Amino acid sequence: MTPASPVSRTSTPRLVLRPPEPADRAGVFALYADPRVLARDPLLTRHTDEAQTARMIDAWSAAWQRDGMGTWVATLRDPDDDDAGVVGIGGCSIVQGSWWNLGFRLAPRHWGRGCARELAAAAVAAARLVRPDLPVTARLLETNVPSRRTVEGAGLQLRWRGPDAGNPGPGAVRLVHADRELPSSVLELLTRA
Repeated sequence: MTPASPVSRTSTPRLVLRPPEPADRAGVFALYADPRVLARDPLLTRHTDEAQTARMIDAWSAAWQRDGMGTWVATLRDPDDDDAGVVGIGGCSIVQGSWWNLGFRLAPRHWGRGCARELAAAAVAAARLVRPDLPVTARLLETNVPSRRTVEGAGLQLRWRGPDAGNPGPGAVRLVHADRELPSSVLELLTRA
């Protein structure tokens, strides 16, 4: 059970954001098994069985326990029968005790509706509330224009552009966005594989 946190449950104009629960496994599995979702970041692992998803949800729950914030599951505030269930996931997680990492994934049927921007903005605000001393960052591929618009809409600015270490795609370019200038030690860690 996730302890009470000032950001454990929140909402945006369209979304309800809350820590994951075991009952979310099927919806999160569907998201991570969808090749369209993973096509925007080839370093993500496609889930082929729900045990992978269960382990990921356990890790998210551990982050909530440890850090007071982690990955939310997003559902619609006013779903109709076709849109009930998991819309996506997202939030901020502390990495190496030094920075927040903003991440989000939405089911394709919700792309282009502004839900990612709502989720990302809520995550950045929550991270600043929980640990304002840590920078909020996002790493993305240069070719992922929708994600770039989302993180910039959430207030993060481009801080680094360069080769994407570890990416199998030749010539892949990684962007690092952050809500402030980054110490060189953090930037070095963010730009490694």
